[in-house]
Amino acid sequence: MVLMAIDHVRVYSGVPAGGPTAGVFFTRWVTHFCAPVFVFLAGTAAFLQLRKLNSVERTPTPARDESPRAALARYLVVRGLMLVVLELTVIRTAWTFNVDYSAFTLAGVIWMLGWCMVLMAGLIWLPPWAVGVVGAVLIVGQNAFEIAARALPSLHGLWQFLYTGDTVKLWDGGPQIAVLYTIVPWIGVMALGFAFGAVVVSEPQRRRQMMFALGLAATAFFLIAGGIGLLRRTSDNPMPALFQLLNQRKYPASALFLLMTLGPAVALLPAAERVSGAAARVLETFGRVPLFYYLLHIPLIHATALVVWFVRDGVVNTQRFATAPYVSIPEPERWSLPLLYLVFAAVIAMLYFPCRWYADFKARHPRSLARYI
Repeated sequence: MVLMAIDHVRVYSGVPAGGPTAGVFFTRWVTHFCAPVFVFLAGTAAFLQLRKLNSVERTPTPARDESPRAALARYLVVRGLMLVVLELTVIRTAWTFNVDYSAFTLAGVIWMLGWCMVLMAGLIWLPPWAVGVVGAVLIVGQNAFEIAARALPSLHGLWQFLYTGDTVKLWDGGPQIAVLYTIVPWIGVMALGFAFGAVVVSEPQRRRQMMFALGLAATAFFLIAGGIGLLRRTSDNPMPALFQLLNQRKYPASALFLLMTLGPAVALLPAAERVSGAAARVLETFGRVPLFYYLLHIPLIHATALVVWFVRDGVVNTQRFATAPYVSIPEPERWSLPLLYLVFAAVIAMLYFPCRWYADFKARHPRSLARYI
């Protein structure tokens, strides 16, 4: 959650997504862990919610009309569609501070999470191991969608939303949607996360051992496969070898990109369980209200960046961000990395207090509409 804000401050700073220097490259690279972990743990959360509903079902109570899986499926569909609507309205406006849909509309990470939740409403009817197999097949075999797109060009728009991405025009003369996050392979990541729930609920010592072993195996496989791929790259690539290894394709996310990010994240989960203290409580506060945090952090970053631009240069140039996050600013005018990280720290500090209030509100009203945000 916190790392994500670094990249979104970067958008309004003009600093490019990766670059020749280590500082710029790793400013972008470290945020690559965000989307895979979000999606993966969203699947795990669905597994845990189903387990909770099953335990409630076994409690002696009056007969219920809805099975646990049906209740979870309904929740996933409602929440998923709500996320899609939020992406196209509130979040789009927060990125741009305008309502000119003819100029820019983004199918971003929240859009993708929403549709993946809708699809998960169907997958949860399968056994967890089968959901995991479906997820692995979609990730490893994702290139089949590119082949299918070439074989059936009449469905070009559908393939763009599913896998190939790029800009989609919904109808002649209608608005265009920039598809940044496609459904595949991300639905596979969420499905794997659902299957991972079986590890999470195992006995603590075994859970930690399995998490570390799975994460380490995924990381090792990335290093081996990525290293082999690196040997096959052309020698005229000026990028350092380490940068080439870490510069895996994110749009759409390749299997190597997902191994690179999910492997270390899963391996570190046992250590995260033992973290305590003030810093852990602050991070936990953000984690208790992830969507609320997301809905606040983009407009706050946007507004703060405009203030910084005005203080630094005397002008705001709001038109630069009319198609955020696709911002291009001449190199001499970009922020320095220290300024980028200073603004990032200030934004996180400002977000803590409203997030703490909302986390307490959700805890006091567990059955209100707040449970969807």
